[in-house]
Amino acid sequence: MPLRYLVALLALVCSAANLAAPPRTFAEAKKIAWKLYAQQSVEFYCGCRYTGKSVDLNSCGYVPRTNARRAARIEWEHIVPAWVIGHQRRCWQQGGRKHCASQDKAYRSAEADLFNLVPSIGEINADRSNYSYAWLPQQPSQYGSCPMVVDFKARKAMPRTKVRGMIARTYFYMSERYGLRLSKQERQLFSAWHKHYPVQAWERQRNQQLACVMGWSNPHVGPVDMRLCPKKGS
Repeated sequence: MPLRYLVALLALVCSAANLAAPPRTFAEAKKIAWKLYAQQSVEFYCGCRYTGKSVDLNSCGYVPRTNARRAARIEWEHIVPAWVIGHQRRCWQQGGRKHCASQDKAYRSAEADLFNLVPSIGEINADRSNYSYAWLPQQPSQYGSCPMVVDFKARKAMPRTKVRGMIARTYFYMSERYGLRLSKQERQLFSAWHKHYPVQAWERQRNQQLACVMGWSNPHVGPVDMRLCPKKGS
């Protein structure tokens, strides 16, 4: 991402949210995320361009699998699914996601964590559901030229190579910050992805811009300089 875009994004952070004030709810997080991603509107799983909530499917050769209406819109995807976060907390057994969001402060913070949110084509958001990530032998073909694979029988999903490292580092971050348990298989997979797909420039820039809102960075991506964040009132 060119420096001029990063500067514009940081300026948007200042106007869109209080500096170092993380969103309190998922609804707040989505409002901030729309503004943060406005300057580089590229969908996460396929690399499609989008404007507002509308996806330019031709920009990445996306072909809807079954739901053209949902494929045409952007939704906010939890890399670590809200279902996974909730199922490790007692609140979910007491009343599901709504109960967790209203009664469990730790869950609410995790659900609203901007490091765990990315813009996704709605159909893929629905298809991925709460499936775990994995290496899959299938060649991408379900969504036209989009290099995403969802195995519904195995309840697994394999994202494109460009975002695998970021996904791994997000899982490590979420596990450490919110005490989420990772299975042995997950740790092995994400360790491999972290190694084979190292941090990229766009990921460092994202880490910096989100740190200006959240007040901290994802340490698995690298350090940030909080002095680059806009000051309140500037």
